[in-house]
Amino acid sequence: MAQGSAAVPSTELLEWPKKDNRRLLHAVYRVGDLDRTIKFYTECFGMKLLRKRDIPEEKYSNAFLGFGPEESHFVMELTYNYGVTSYDIGTGFGHFAIATADVYKMVEDIRAKGGNITREPGPVKGGSTVIAFVKDPDGYVFELIQRDSILDPLCQVMLRVGDLDRAVKFYEKALGMKLVKKVDRREYKYSIAMMGYAEEHETTVLELTYNYGVTEYTKGNAYAQVAISTDDVYKSGEVVEHVIQELGGQITRKPGPIPGLNTKITSFLDPDGWKTVLVDNEDFLKELGN
Repeated sequence: MAQGSAAVPSTELLEWPKKDNRRLLHAVYRVGDLDRTIKFYTECFGMKLLRKRDIPEEKYSNAFLGFGPEESHFVMELTYNYGVTSYDIGTGFGHFAIATADVYKMVEDIRAKGGNITREPGPVKGGSTVIAFVKDPDGYVFELIQRDSILDPLCQVMLRVGDLDRAVKFYEKALGMKLVKKVDRREYKYSIAMMGYAEEHETTVLELTYNYGVTEYTKGNAYAQVAISTDDVYKSGEVVEHVIQELGGQITRKPGPIPGLNTKITSFLDPDGWKTVLVDNEDFLKELGN
């Protein structure tokens, strides 16, 4: 068969991600002591424990925490694998971010509870936004960002990439995200792109960071993936396959129901190896009991 004879996707199919009903649902990552992390997030960050489940036959437990119900808020899905007390975060994962009305007060509250402040509160270099950084008990970094208006405090997931333009194209084409902000900080030798489904202050965004000259990072085994909602995992999966052929990446799970749970998902790696899971909207709401 001649090269280039593969079926060309329709314009309607390629436009699907932009028309789909999508939002970032949760980030999934592993922790060494579930109760310790729940205590830290609820007491230091003010999150709520939304649900918790133990799956002894699979030897793991998980907990969902956030600042509001999963139907409308981005949340954290923590996974504890029986007997595993520590993980390697790697060099690629950057941080999560929490927006708050008063970073100084939040830092003092966290410090009083024994939290690890890694960057004291103050204006960001070259700007006026007040930020701070803290580490949770497993070593995950959280940026605290001062904002006057806050819709969902869990506002960012920062991941490092080896080619920013390629990453932006991938998330635009494969996931229908918008480039909501791009900043090049030549004096500090890095660039960032904020990708999301609404403006930066209205939603949770992926902050993709490119450090000049660095094309690869270690992934470790701690951070797992983000989950995003879709009205059709099959159509969404078809789009992702076409984009992977163009820009790179890998399908890690074909579209279909999870055995025993029946929630339809598909999963894949972007060109930098970061994993995304697309989850059927109706099935997700059924999982929550709606």
